[in-house]
Amino acid sequence: MSNRDLLSDEQLTAGLRTLPEWRREGDSIARTVQAKDFPAAIRVVVAVAEQAEALDHHPDIDIRWRTLHFTLSTHSSGGITALDLKLASLIDASAAAEA
Repeated sequence: MSNRDLLSDEQLTAGLRTLPEWRREGDSIARTVQAKDFPAAIRVVVAVAEQAEALDHHPDIDIRWRTLHFTLSTHSSGGITALDLKLASLIDASAAAEA
């Protein structure tokens, strides 16, 4: 199975059990992060950008002052893949580092 193969509902449910801050939204998974201030929020975005570039898999990010909303989907596959779960885990680590 490739990192870009669509996950079954069972695989996604199992994967999300390890990512409690994430929720399914249709063909995507999403999470909102509250940073302590705007500079911390931007540091999270920079960390995520570097990780996403290394994976060649880029999230949608909405920045509102210190609130970050991340949405992940493997558009080329038409839904959620293992790559989305991997990037979600990296986003969690980046957010925790700035907490």
